[in-house]
Amino acid sequence: MANNKSTVRTTTIRMTEKPKAKANAKASRRGKPMTDREKRKAAKAKAKVREAAARKAKRRKARARMWVRFRNSGIMHWIFTAIGAVAILAFFYYFFIRPYSYRWKPCYGYKGYGVCLPVNYKVHGIDVSHHQGCINWEAVKATEKQKYPIRFAFMKATEGGDYKDRRFAENFRQAREVGLIRGAYHFYNPNSDPIRQADFFISQVKLERGDLPPVLDIERKPRNKAQLQADLIKFLHRLEQHYGVKPIIYTSYKYKSRYLDAPEFSAYPLWIAHYYVETLSYEGSWQFWQHTDYGTVPGIEDNVDLNVFNGTLDELQRYLVK
Repeated sequence: MANNKSTVRTTTIRMTEKPKAKANAKASRRGKPMTDREKRKAAKAKAKVREAAARKAKRRKARARMWVRFRNSGIMHWIFTAIGAVAILAFFYYFFIRPYSYRWKPCYGYKGYGVCLPVNYKVHGIDVSHHQGCINWEAVKATEKQKYPIRFAFMKATEGGDYKDRRFAENFRQAREVGLIRGAYHFYNPNSDPIRQADFFISQVKLERGDLPPVLDIERKPRNKAQLQADLIKFLHRLEQHYGVKPIIYTSYKYKSRYLDAPEFSAYPLWIAHYYVETLSYEGSWQFWQHTDYGTVPGIEDNVDLNVFNGTLDELQRYLVK
């Protein structure tokens, strides 16, 4: 064992002495003049470095000259112009053409009131407000002689806790006089007290036998989803208590999925807005579908919303106030 230890110690000393010897040899040569071979080798190395630097500088200058010529040629201007034009066209198509492209599709025999009508629905209707101006209700009623007669009409009555549509009273009265099935809706404000809004609607709308149930129109984004749902239930209960029928909920396809997903709202008839599609892909139960805001109906000068009822005329009668 002793001999082995001494052998290992000797080997270790020799291994550590080799790099020290090389370092000492280099250090001893530092003060001595270089040999001719070393000078030639050093000169070649410096020449290679200079050549590499010169090639790099030459490439850099060439790229700079090319960029200047490219910039001055006007090509860059046209490239950026083309990119900008493509971006503008894409933006215009996505937001202004794509959502309304359904208007220009062939209708295959189901065209009426200036638009493609959903197929397999026989009961058509409209909804109006003061935006449609003075309406000739006799002309609207006369559509019963056409291929797609207008059978019902919803009218905006109130909004929030204190606004009454200025055309509501006249529209509501005249629609009744010509024998059209009529209904009234309230545009709900999430930032106003629900009971106050319900009572205001009740004070302005006197439903009679043969009228459609009252409608809650909810479209505005709430600050708090849970609070909105609780307030809407209060509003609906108040109307149901007064009129004796379940109110109809009107909302958009996305709004229903995002904010009215609580099971309590499934107990109420649904009037859903989903524009410019051939079929309504909503999976739940629904009664009315507002399929366009671009209809042209006799007796109404401005464009008007068109709707269909999901059933027959006899089935629609079952929803009316008794």
